[in-house]
Amino acid sequence: MGFAKEFKEFALKGNVMDLAVGVIIGGAFGTIVDALVKDIIMPPVSLLIGERGFTNQFVPLSQPVRDAVAANPGLTLEEARKAGAVLAWGDFVTVIINFIILAFIIFMMVKAMNRLKSKPEEAPAAPAAPSPQEQLLMDIREELRKQNAGM
Repeated sequence: MGFAKEFKEFALKGNVMDLAVGVIIGGAFGTIVDALVKDIIMPPVSLLIGERGFTNQFVPLSQPVRDAVAANPGLTLEEARKAGAVLAWGDFVTVIINFIILAFIIFMMVKAMNRLKSKPEEAPAAPAAPSPQEQLLMDIREELRKQNAGM
């Protein structure tokens, strides 16, 4: 079988197409959740934290950053990164919140899809085969019926 034909069969299988659709929809959900966190959830949190905002919270790790923060207390994360090493904990927490929300949404979608899937009707179970003792008793009963019928 030629390479092109093998690739075509692989690419057109249902699983590959399902995966492609899943990746595209997952990317769209990621964008929606990112916007939800950045534009809806974090602004009120930033009001509580202060002027720099939540995602701009960091710990300076190098002396040039410490000097820059001392000179400008309202330094943004991007400006601090340009000055040197920082521990950007606010940005990290924002990403964690994004992940938790996205995981919850995916969980709820999977749960809903599982409910929508119709369970196949189960065929009635076939009666179990009689045990050897039951079979022996049935044979004895048949022999007795034959003997009683012949009398």
